[in-house]
Amino acid sequence: MQPSAVPELAHTHTRPIHWVATATAVAGVVALSSVLQPDAATAAQTPGAKPKSAPAHIAPPDPGGVKFPLDCGPVKPVVKQKASGDLDGDGRPETVAAVHCDSPMGTPPDGLYVLTQAAGSNEPRVVATLVDPKDQTNVDDFTVRNGVIGATVLGYSSSDVPRCCPDVRKTVKWQWDNGAFVRSGPADARRV
Repeated sequence: MQPSAVPELAHTHTRPIHWVATATAVAGVVALSSVLQPDAATAAQTPGAKPKSAPAHIAPPDPGGVKFPLDCGPVKPVVKQKASGDLDGDGRPETVAAVHCDSPMGTPPDGLYVLTQAAGSNEPRVVATLVDPKDQTNVDDFTVRNGVIGATVLGYSSSDVPRCCPDVRKTVKWQWDNGAFVRSGPADARRV
């Protein structure tokens, strides 16, 4: 093998000073990128569209002290998920709460309830039951957007299916219409 005619270059070997320079350059880029941010996004509402969120000064009903129509025996009900929004277009927020009994074992069924609070009152109350615990179903997840409640409800195809393992999944929606919450969803449920 023939030796190289070009002498070994000093800059091809890394030394601690190279790592310090690289770290300083990266820190400078990160600091500069945190200062140079794009302007905040703005959204314009469609002309004639009615806002579906309540004014910031009106607090949504708190499900913490509500007496739910749920028979839990010696255990207490637990609010596992809640979301708020103006569901009926009156400018005041409602709260939707998924609630079940605090069972030490098994998978207790859920109830999905709509809460409201009268102007000047500190007492929220249940005004609608969207999913009844007597139906032996569970609310997997739900959202409140633009006056629509969307949920995934898990159930059982027969009484032979163990209560730990729902095998039916439905995606349903409710929307306020002429003084009541109207349910819509697919005609058939998907098996899990």
